[in-house]
Amino acid sequence: MARAQGARAQMALAFEITYGTPPVSGFTKMPFASTSLGAEQPLQTSELLGYGRDPQAPIKDAVTADGDVVIPIDADAFGFWLKAAFGTPTTTGADAPYTHEFHSGNWSLPSFSVETGMPEVPRYAMYSGCMVDSLNWQMARSGLLTATASVVAQGEEIATTSAAGTPANIALKRFGHFNGSITRNGANIGNVVSADLTYANNLDRIETIRADGKIDGADPSIAALTGNVVVRFADQTLVTQAINGEACELAFSYTLPTGESLIITTHAVYLPRPRIEISGPQGVQATFDWQAASDPIAGRMCTVTLTNDREVY
Repeated sequence: MARAQGARAQMALAFEITYGTPPVSGFTKMPFASTSLGAEQPLQTSELLGYGRDPQAPIKDAVTADGDVVIPIDADAFGFWLKAAFGTPTTTGADAPYTHEFHSGNWSLPSFSVETGMPEVPRYAMYSGCMVDSLNWQMARSGLLTATASVVAQGEEIATTSAAGTPANIALKRFGHFNGSITRNGANIGNVVSADLTYANNLDRIETIRADGKIDGADPSIAALTGNVVVRFADQTLVTQAINGEACELAFSYTLPTGESLIITTHAVYLPRPRIEISGPQGVQATFDWQAASDPIAGRMCTVTLTNDREVY
């Protein structure tokens, strides 16, 4: 009997027309590094008395389907996760390269179905009614560039054959930390050691009473865009901004030599006043745990611009 191995695992994704109903076609093969997406149903211990010291049979509780998917930040497949997190983009360009612009603050977010497959068993798990609760990644000097998508699903269906058909393949073009840069009000920020970004939809699960124990949906509430920037302390620019309570524009970008790019522009970023510690003879660093807010001029909190050869998402 074959044993399941992560090296042979597969993942396919397609956006739904009706929430909770997996589409019959249109799946795309997704690159991923790991996933904890799954359904669980805990047991409630019996509280009944009068049957001796040994407990009665437990009762099944509600079904919870969610988890994290660790994905590479690339020039093509990452656009599917951006669409799930921000909504359908505005695409421009008569020919490749195309520019896809995602805006924060959409009230309606698309749901999607994800199938994870382990062909050795075989076991194919279809997760329907999926929505992205948050998207997080870090910027650093070196290492592999990945993002973590926290997904809330309605339910899980297990089969021995794939329901995704033959998913469309994607030509993987990964961004790396070497391709990244950070600007403040259009000028490069120097002395940045690392940065962290988290966009959260703060989904509100609709936990109604149902015979199947599933949720009715997940509605987006007030969004949040937060993170931190760790810098070598070399000047007072960021500290002065924090003390004055002013906002700035931060842009986090990646560009490949072949022309593909990803730019995350946070239009109004507020910085807290940090503690400046001298912990030894080495360089002094300061950490700014920033928060973004809606910008009255841009009319939104952030804009994500993805440039690649894909015509539509």
